[in-house]
Amino acid sequence: MKAELSNGQNYKVDSFNLDHTKVKAPYVRQAAEKEGPKGDIVTKFDVRFTQPNVEFLPQAGLHTLEHLIAEYIRDEIEGVIDFSPMGCRTGFYLTVFGKQEEKDIADKMVNVLTKVAAWPDDKPIPGAAPKECGNYREHDLKTAKEWAAKWIKGIAEKGYKCC
Repeated sequence: MKAELSNGQNYKVDSFNLDHTKVKAPYVRQAAEKEGPKGDIVTKFDVRFTQPNVEFLPQAGLHTLEHLIAEYIRDEIEGVIDFSPMGCRTGFYLTVFGKQEEKDIADKMVNVLTKVAAWPDDKPIPGAAPKECGNYREHDLKTAKEWAAKWIKGIAEKGYKCC
């Protein structure tokens, strides 16, 4: 599933080497694993919500998903370093310490997103005040909950693999 340059070289950015026309969202895919200078392992996962080049997450819903997932992910997944939205708005990158399996990440993301989908409408979004967020006005709880439920349903129907 590599997209190679015309001269046969791969891109330096891992995600640019993924053939986005062959994946089937939603999915969890190990995007990279790196060993640090002291032997520590860092693993990055592609947690895809939408089909690339077909649909994308609306900005306000994506922003709210990021906040709500941040509230729960560390309860489920050990060693979380970061959970960041992709610039293309089709999903997120999850970066963790250590070696972790795609299936385990997918199972734990189901748990996280089940909590997100059930977030009470009258409960404030965590970290969404002016002192806590650089764009506190742009949130959409309804859309975030809908996409959380859609991801869970998609994983239940097709499994967690990308292809």
